[in-house]
Amino acid sequence: MENETQETLETQEPGNTAPDPEDLSIIKAELEEGRKAKAEIEAALADRAKRITELEASLNVVSQASEAAAAELAAVKGASSKAVSKYLEAARALNSTIPKDVISGQTIEEIDASVEKAKAIANAVRANLEAQAKEAKVPAGAPTRSEISLEGLSPREKIAAGIMSLRGTQ
Repeated sequence: MENETQETLETQEPGNTAPDPEDLSIIKAELEEGRKAKAEIEAALADRAKRITELEASLNVVSQASEAAAAELAAVKGASSKAVSKYLEAARALNSTIPKDVISGQTIEEIDASVEKAKAIANAVRANLEAQAKEAKVPAGAPTRSEISLEGLSPREKIAAGIMSLRGTQ
């Protein structure tokens, strides 16, 4: 339409610069359309600005909630860590027959598994030591006297042993 207006202005006689009533109505219609488009754009921009403000406010709320949750999580982790270390100390104290280095873990489940494994090892060692002690048991009291074994002695030593037994001194 703008081109038509340009052509109309160019084709008019140089002396007559006043636009036709038809051209004026076209220009007015274009101007009115431009105003309506501008009003629509301004309304859309205002809606978008309002929506951006709402979203920024929501973001601030979510950000604050996230920070609060992070702080709470850090406090819970700290408390959990303290509880696990106290549980580890208690497990070591309750199992005094097991070396403290053997019982370890970063969680309660790991500590429990460590205690069970240590108990199994301690019981196996205890059973093994008891079996060895039974095998090497020496009877109480003095050993019974028995005759001197003459095996491996030379004839001279055998004669000496016989003479000593007759005298009663062994």
